[in-house]
Amino acid sequence: MTEDTPDAPRAPRTPRTAHAPRTTALGAVHRALGATMTDFAGWSMPLRYGSERAEHQAVRTAAGLFDLSHMGEVTVEGPAAGDLLDHALVGRLGALRVGRARYTMICDANGGILDDLIVYRLADDTYLVVANAANAATVLAALTERGAGFDANVRDDRDAYALLAVQGPASPAILGRLTDADLPGLKYYTGLPGTVAGRRALIARTGYTGEDGFELFCAPGDAEPLWHALTEAGRDDGLVPCGLACRDTLRLEAGMPLYGNELTTATTPFDAGLGRVVKLDKPGDFVGRGPLEAAAARAASHPPRTLVGLIARGRRVPRSGYPVVDASGAVIGEVTSGAPSPTLGRPIAMAYVSPEHAAPGTEGVGVDIRGTVEPHDVVALPFYARAT
Repeated sequence: MTEDTPDAPRAPRTPRTAHAPRTTALGAVHRALGATMTDFAGWSMPLRYGSERAEHQAVRTAAGLFDLSHMGEVTVEGPAAGDLLDHALVGRLGALRVGRARYTMICDANGGILDDLIVYRLADDTYLVVANAANAATVLAALTERGAGFDANVRDDRDAYALLAVQGPASPAILGRLTDADLPGLKYYTGLPGTVAGRRALIARTGYTGEDGFELFCAPGDAEPLWHALTEAGRDDGLVPCGLACRDTLRLEAGMPLYGNELTTATTPFDAGLGRVVKLDKPGDFVGRGPLEAAAARAASHPPRTLVGLIARGRRVPRSGYPVVDASGAVIGEVTSGAPSPTLGRPIAMAYVSPEHAAPGTEGVGVDIRGTVEPHDVVALPFYARAT
């Protein structure tokens, strides 16, 4: 990502590509709206349209509209599609009911996280795997390789979909004006095919903001009409277009991990406090099982580090990579993500720290910000949870 000013929120960082970034089906819309664009994971994406703080607050209080068409979609289909995914991923996807979605991960043979994913079961023998943009090619290659010997097909559908998200407390009312789908019956982490503004879409009640909302998978040619229809339907509700910068502060407040920050190949799901996604009791073998069993045992007895929340007492912003120190100045961990929190009104961060400093309220914890130790309060994640 581009470097922001020291006190401004930053969107996630990804390596720059050697080639010109790709544009989504909504590229012309973003330019017409005056968006600040950035190269993200090989895509030209909107960073912000105006004030990221205003966009963030719109999602918390009304609704925001996002272009997420850079995400990577992989279809796995065939009689043994569920068995393939049970072998390739850490979750138990073969038991997923049609119409349901599941958050899961794909790990390497050592238990390191290659990516975190959402998997939708579209039919008895058809699954849609959604990967992060920067890891889509890696996930596709891994699923293809791990699919050898299974009666299933792995298909690259990254060019078959555009993805829009409407997020925020007003999102059910806004989307409800454009579809006859049973939105009240669509529970969290479910998805169903339907029409939105006359266009076919997979309507999923998922998101990455900590708010209620929906993600709409559609044909690229339908993305622009859907964007305009949602914009018009939400005009009186305060819906605004939103970029990657506020998406990052929203997910940070909600304590949601970001690949490349909280999640890496040097991290197991148990290290990240997400061991619940690893189904060690599922039948058969799966990639990384042995190392993950060992990681589970370590996490239960002597975890090497714990992911915590930090709230700054001052105004300086902790950033990824900054050391976390104790009262003596000894390094006890490292910040993985940090930004000003529009909701809390103070800078916040997620960090991995030694277990003895992980309890909420631990005294003497600070972050070394360019040579000056700034005091922080240790808190449990998430920083923000919407009222249910």
